[in-house]
Amino acid sequence: MHGLGNDYVFVDCFAETVADPAELARLISDRHRGVGGDGLILIRPSDVADVRMEMYNADGSRAQMCGNGVRCVAKYVYEHGLARRNPLRVETDAGLLNLELFVDGDRVERVRVDMGRPSLDPKDLPCTIQANSVIARPMEIGGGRYEVTCVSMGNPHAVVFVDDPADVDLSVVGPRFEHAPEFPERINTHFARVDSPEHVTMRTWERGSGATQACGTGASAVCVAGAVTGRTRRAVTASLPGGDLQLEWADDDHVYMTGPAVEVFSGEWRIANSE
Repeated sequence: MHGLGNDYVFVDCFAETVADPAELARLISDRHRGVGGDGLILIRPSDVADVRMEMYNADGSRAQMCGNGVRCVAKYVYEHGLARRNPLRVETDAGLLNLELFVDGDRVERVRVDMGRPSLDPKDLPCTIQANSVIARPMEIGGGRYEVTCVSMGNPHAVVFVDDPADVDLSVVGPRFEHAPEFPERINTHFARVDSPEHVTMRTWERGSGATQACGTGASAVCVAGAVTGRTRRAVTASLPGGDLQLEWADDDHVYMTGPAVEVFSGEWRIANSE
């Protein structure tokens, strides 16, 4: 399944057992010797919600949340009859999320996710900078100088506003941010251009996965960063390589993200084929 091209392999753990999710994530995410994807997401039973989402990046590392992934979880859960509630409640490593489903017949076309409250506290990323917040802060990363705003959406994000995201060599700059000593648990980095107070264009480097077509938590972080730096309004459309997301940092201090979810195919994974 994918949300705007941010693609994951999903396993229905109501029916299947995964002994080593980290190893499976590395094998199955390989785009040449596996299925191919930005990572692996397990859909598990939950004691506190309709389902639980457990997420692994393509390198096998555990991640707290994925905005595009959780929309796909909601689509799968609803369409495959694991839960037919609307709104749906999903447990993640970043907390409990409420998702409103936009349904056409029995098909979920779009999902609006309550992404929760953002945090500007560096300790929530974590970030080693001693300050109450990191907003438009000049930082030297890998020999380059950048103005960085840090936002936690349950997972860590660095936002850099630039003239043109297409000019950024993500394969070089992305790893420099990801492994910078200021971010001991690594970080997702987004390079964004403000096209108008209601529209931004962005590209993403995700820790553990690399350059991706879209990032829902990242787009949420860009929405917050644009507002706190005075560049945008609190409701924006974010254009990513995979398509558009609608974001709103609402009066209740929660960020709401709306976007599509697509199921591409289902199949059987034969582990012996990877050897």
